[in-house]
Amino acid sequence: MVVAAGSSVAKLNLRKGKGSSYNVMSGGDNSDGDLSIVSNNSDSECCSSSMVEVERGPSCVSFTTFNILAPIYKRIDPKNQSLRESEFRYSWLSRNECILNSLLAESSSIMCLQEFWVGNEELVHMYEEKLGDAGYHLFKLARTNNRGDGLLTAIHKKYLHVVNYRELFLNDFGDRVAQLLHVQSIAPVSQNQMGSLHQEFLIVNTHLLFPHNSSLCIVRLHQVHQILEQVELFQKENKLKPMPIILCGDWNGSKKGHVYKFLRSQGFVSSYDSYADSHKQWVSHRNHRGNICGVDFIWLCNPNQPRKPLKTSWAEAVFSILKYQLRKASLSEDGAFTFLKGDNCADAVTYLSFHEALRQVKLVDVPNGLCIQQFQDLWNQADVDGNGVIDFEEFKQKIWNSTCPEPVLESFNGCMEDVNATNEHETIGFKVKKAMLFPREVERGHWPEEYSLSDHARLTAVFSPAKMRCHGSQNYS
Repeated sequence: MVVAAGSSVAKLNLRKGKGSSYNVMSGGDNSDGDLSIVSNNSDSECCSSSMVEVERGPSCVSFTTFNILAPIYKRIDPKNQSLRESEFRYSWLSRNECILNSLLAESSSIMCLQEFWVGNEELVHMYEEKLGDAGYHLFKLARTNNRGDGLLTAIHKKYLHVVNYRELFLNDFGDRVAQLLHVQSIAPVSQNQMGSLHQEFLIVNTHLLFPHNSSLCIVRLHQVHQILEQVELFQKENKLKPMPIILCGDWNGSKKGHVYKFLRSQGFVSSYDSYADSHKQWVSHRNHRGNICGVDFIWLCNPNQPRKPLKTSWAEAVFSILKYQLRKASLSEDGAFTFLKGDNCADAVTYLSFHEALRQVKLVDVPNGLCIQQFQDLWNQADVDGNGVIDFEEFKQKIWNSTCPEPVLESFNGCMEDVNATNEHETIGFKVKKAMLFPREVERGHWPEEYSLSDHARLTAVFSPAKMRCHGSQNYS
């Protein structure tokens, strides 16, 4: 049984602390003088105020992704934005105890946490002790340049075995990282002529850059591209057979964004959107500006899902960003082509005029823009016939009318067989059995004011194994 746990509702009593220039909170017997919280909730309400039962078979695998809001980032006083929860031990300790209790009540097979405060030994020890005692194998990874937070992935040892683990360092100005794990089920999920079949899959936990402005869209796209490149390299180096790939985390972008479309073009499907109504206006985050949006995902790519070469999908996504910038400038199709031509008298876009146009829309020659090799790759994709210029037909085909075709959901949930069926070319994938967000109000696009565990909702998906025909290996560039 999977249980969706609740949140604590706390009242904060502010008073002026002696010798302090800011407000501190009182209300409990707090011997160390740190922040105290007076909670109206009992422990049981804190951990399981909204129980949701999910039927889960013995071979099902459940995934939870949760950005738990590192105390070093949690603002606690609207009038003093520099004041952080990390300065008040009782506050962050009690909140994280509640987070842990909710995670343990849910008891997912795999937990992927973001904004884990790796810089605080006491908090790290608490998670290691409680999750370790509950039977989880823990992997933590700090962001580069001592940012203070990072990732934590917990794998339940009773059900799953970690075959291999790799840390991915994106080495960008956001100091982002990712974790990649090759996981195998302890118990077999099926039998065939060769013997027992165990479920195998790859899982990634990551937290992409927050889009402080629209120019960072290309950076986030590059981060995802790097992660998928590393996944492909990992598969090649370890000579892995086709298997499901699951991407979990805080993607800091919505369903309308370029990253979402890029992942769809690579055969990935959002587990929540495939289970619920894909047009549902759910949210999972209220940011520091007070805006609510849906940014947390558990992506699934099954081994029978056809995939374009990664470089092709990446170029299509960048062309989509370019088209967006051109349309934002109110340019028509002809006007956009004229803009790309620049001062060139010929009826074609040259290498230099294309570079100048991308410079003007801030895609190259700017901090964190496209590098020289990326620009060259983009040019090679646009110059279809390789004659050194982009004519009007190539412009329409590759830039103006280019789309990232999305695999239909039928190919995701269809083409599957019962796990007891037999097929010489079979492989084992996943189908989504259940997906839910907590608190449940966010599934309807509302953010409950009393929710205080984090500024993110918790997303859980339950997958069941399914045999499927795999028509050759997935495409790798």
